[in-house]
Formats: sequence, C-alpha cells, structure tokens
Amino acid sequence: MKQVETSISGVWVIESSSFQDNRGVFSRFFCSRELHTILGQRSIEQINQSRTHSIGAVRGLHYQNPPHAEMKIVRCIKGRVFDVAVDLRQGSPSFLKWAAVELTPESNQAFVIPEGCAHGFQVLEPDSELLYLHTAFYFPEAEGAVRFDDPQIGIKWPLASTDLSTRDLSHPYLNEDFKGIVL
Repeated sequence: MKQVETSISGVWVIESSSFQDNRGVFSRFFCSRELHTILGQRSIEQINQSRTHSIGAVRGLHYQNPPHAEMKIVRCIKGRVFDVAVDLRQGSPSFLKWAAVELTPESNQAFVIPEGCAHGFQVLEPDSELLYLHTAFYFPEAEGAVRFDDPQIGIKWPLASTDLSTRDLSHPYLNEDFKGIVL
C-alpha cells in the first residue's frame, strides 16, 4: 500500500495494488501494519457505507470536534466521486486549504482525512458508494460542519451542486473570527 501525502499535512492518498486473473480482481482495502505510519496508535472503531444516487449531489463538509475527533479513511466501492478534505486545524500552515482526489473502484485508492479536517464529496456517477473507516465512534453532540460553498474555503467542485440535504444546506459559513479547531 503506497502512501502519498497531499499538500495538507496528514491528508494522504493510499494506493493499493490488486491481483487480477480470469475470475476477477482481489484488492486489499486496509492493513494496519502497512498503514501504521499514518494510523499510529489509532484503531478502526466504526465502518460505514453511503450510497448517493444523483450526479452532482454533495455531502458535507462534516467533522467531529474533540474529544471525539476522528480520522477517516474513505474508499469508493462503486461509481466515482470527487472527495475533499478541508484543514480546520488551528495553527496549521494549510489552515482553510483543501485537497481533493477523484475516487473510483478502478483507481484502487483511499483518502485519509485526519482529525481537525472536514470531509465532503460530490458524486460524479449515479449510485456512487463510499466505504468509511473511522478511528472514533460517532457522537452527535460532537458533530461539526461547514457549508460546502464557503467562500473562505473556495472548493472548486467539478459539477454544479444539484442535490444537497436540508441539513447540509443549513451548515454555517465560517465567520471571520473562526480560529480553527484545537486538537
């Protein structure tokens, strides 16, 4: 499993190799030994799956506040998505910057979003599915979010945003006093 760091410290793209023969393909999705340099002492506590039907749909930008902050490892298992991480960590040199990767099953990549970074994605093919590995349990009271179109962040989504939940549309824009998440 090759680990490629992005322009944001702690945000990684994991490239997995696969084995293919006449029966199909075998790929390793996760290996704690090979990902130890990224995971450190963290362990995977929860695994979730999402399916999003509409091209252009956006989910996010979500995160969990300390003490329930989490690292996510996200992989596309069907379809194609534009996956985004936004650095919200106070004092980070990449504060309010974003990094993105296009995930597909064929690319055999995963995206690592560390604690203090928000996560969101846009669907590029119908009925896209993501698999999420989380290093912390979900706590609704710790949930945080930022609007997908926050001008301070300036994400360049590849498509017009056509399908957002009422909840995601209600997320606030960052105010000018936002100093970041303290981990």
